[in-house]
Amino acid sequence: MKRTGEDMNQYLEAISQAGTIAIIGHIRPDGDCVGACLGMYNYIIDNYENKQVDVYLGEFDTEFCFLNGADRVLHQVQDGVTYDLCLSLDCASRDRFGDFGIYYETAKVKAVIDHHASNTGYGDICLVQPQAAATCEAIYGILERDQIRVRCAEALYLGIVHDTGVFKHSNTTKDTMCIAGDLIALGAKPAEIIDRTFYSKSHKQNRILGQALLNSYMELDGLCVVTCLQKEVFDLYQATSVDVDGVVDQIRVTRGIEVAVFYYEYETDTYKFSLRSNQYVDVSQIALQFGGGGHVRAAGFSLEGKAETVIQPVLEQIALQLRSHGTDPDGMTGNRE
Repeated sequence: MKRTGEDMNQYLEAISQAGTIAIIGHIRPDGDCVGACLGMYNYIIDNYENKQVDVYLGEFDTEFCFLNGADRVLHQVQDGVTYDLCLSLDCASRDRFGDFGIYYETAKVKAVIDHHASNTGYGDICLVQPQAAATCEAIYGILERDQIRVRCAEALYLGIVHDTGVFKHSNTTKDTMCIAGDLIALGAKPAEIIDRTFYSKSHKQNRILGQALLNSYMELDGLCVVTCLQKEVFDLYQATSVDVDGVVDQIRVTRGIEVAVFYYEYETDTYKFSLRSNQYVDVSQIALQFGGGGHVRAAGFSLEGKAETVIQPVLEQIALQLRSHGTDPDGMTGNRE
C-alpha cells in the first residue's frame, strides 16, 4: 500500500508523542530533499516544545545554506544514538539512506513521506503521492497551515521550485501552483529563493557547465543529447557533485531533442547518470532498469564501467522507448563531434 498515511493526523500524532526525532533523506540530496527535511525540521521546532530534532543529510549545495537549520544539519553518523521517531523524506527506497539508514532501522516509529512513483511503500506510517510535484508539496498537505511559519514556508517553497524546474516541468499542476501561492502568502520570497538557489552560479560552476556543453554530442537521430564529465575535470576544478547541478537541465533545452543524458565519474569507473525527457519518454522506467529511480521526466542511477561503453545500454533503453512511441532512430553512433 502506498497511502497508508492518508490520515494526516498520524504524522502529527507521531511527532507529538516522540521526544527524539531524526529526519533523513536520500544520498546526494537535491533541493526537494533539503527543502523537505528543513521544512519539517522548522515546523517541528516552531510548534512543539522540548523536542530533540536532528537532521542527517549528505553534503549539499551551499546555496541552500540560507535556510534556517541548514547549519545544524549533521553530515556524519553519531555512534550509539537512537530515536523515538525517524522521518524519511523524499527517499524512494531504504537503500537510498546511505549511512544514515541506521537511524531508520533503530527508531521506535518509522514514518515516510515521498512522491516517487517507484516507492512501493515502507515504514510504520507511509504516504506516497506520485501526483505531487515534490515531496515538499506532499508535506504541505499534512501540516496545519496556520502553524506554518516563514522559515518552514521558505524551505518547502525551495523544494517545489527545484523539483518543478521553476514551475516549467510537466509535473507542475494547479495544486502545485496553489500551494506555492500559499507559501508565498506565508512569507516565502520567490525572487530571492529562485535567483539564489536556481539561477545563481559560481564561476567554477559556469566553467564546468561550459566543459559539459563542449563535450556534448547527439545520438538517436538527434533525439537524444549526451554529455559526460570524467573525474579529471572534477580534480582540475576541485569540484564536487553539487557543482554539476543544472547541467542536465541546460542540455535538455537543446532544440529538437526528446531525452537529455548527463553522466559523470564520481569514483574511478563509476558514473552517476541524470536523465531528463521533454514529452513522452518515461525516464523513471529507464532508471529502474539500472537500479535507480525518479520521475517520469527526471530520473537517475549509477553504473560501473568505462565512459565509452557504459552509455551504450542506456541509449538502447532510450531507443526502445522512442520506438514504442512510433519513432525508429538509427543505431547509436558514439559520435562525439
